[in-house]
Amino acid sequence: MSGAGPIWDWHSTYPAPAKLNLFLHVVGRRADGYHLLQTVFRFLGHGDRLRFSPRADGAIRLATPLPGVPADGDLTVRAARLLQAASACRSGVEISIEKKLPFGGGLGGGSSDAATVLLALNHLWQLRLPRQRLQEIGLELGADVPIFVFGRNAFAEGVGESLRAVDLPASWYVVLEPPVQVATAAIFGAPELKRDSLPIAAEAWSPGFGGNDLQAVACARFPVIAEHLAWLSSYARPRMSGSGACVFAEFSSREQAQSVLRQLPPTARGWLAAGLQEHPLRALAN
Repeated sequence: MSGAGPIWDWHSTYPAPAKLNLFLHVVGRRADGYHLLQTVFRFLGHGDRLRFSPRADGAIRLATPLPGVPADGDLTVRAARLLQAASACRSGVEISIEKKLPFGGGLGGGSSDAATVLLALNHLWQLRLPRQRLQEIGLELGADVPIFVFGRNAFAEGVGESLRAVDLPASWYVVLEPPVQVATAAIFGAPELKRDSLPIAAEAWSPGFGGNDLQAVACARFPVIAEHLAWLSSYARPRMSGSGACVFAEFSSREQAQSVLRQLPPTARGWLAAGLQEHPLRALAN
């Protein structure tokens, strides 16, 4: 296996990378109320980390429950149980999560954690479910889970389930974390949300295109997001990711990004990360 990349086993720490929405347009709404979107997802070299311990009793346990979130409702536990049911697997697992990504930040933290569970346990339990099946299971958990299982930066349509891989230039990102948690449902439910952006063909997209249709609503309801965007706008063209609250700006080199981050006021929270070409665990599914 030398030179073939990491060997993933029960002793490994499994990454759950953040994502950015390089643009996000709402192009319509289905009869069932779900919004139709177009976006480009990019993975970052920064995120949560998960570890797994086998259990012989078939139970799924979360060793690191989040305050105020019942373990049975955690996306990672639900992901593991759905995978068990889909494969008739009798193995159990204890899951530990080292959280790095903020809640309500628009970086896909919970969805990424769930996808890492699907990818890692499919491998550790030797289930050999194909990637497409894992994406279908992921969609039961949330619209953003399939992209992390898909494992490539992608142009996404529909409610996020229609994915087309895109190649993106090497870039570095400064990401700021405004001190608020944004409820996705509240942003999508806002009557003033723009829902009629004109759709584009995937091949027509290029870096720098578009904006985030959710940004105006989030900024109006959480002015601190607008303040962080205003600060970043002195250095680049910033955007909000997802439904917020995190905002970001893209730079061509690590040095540029570091220079901007050094100017960040001590009262603000931010970090830099490289844009990835693919999910670090992509090789765990076919």
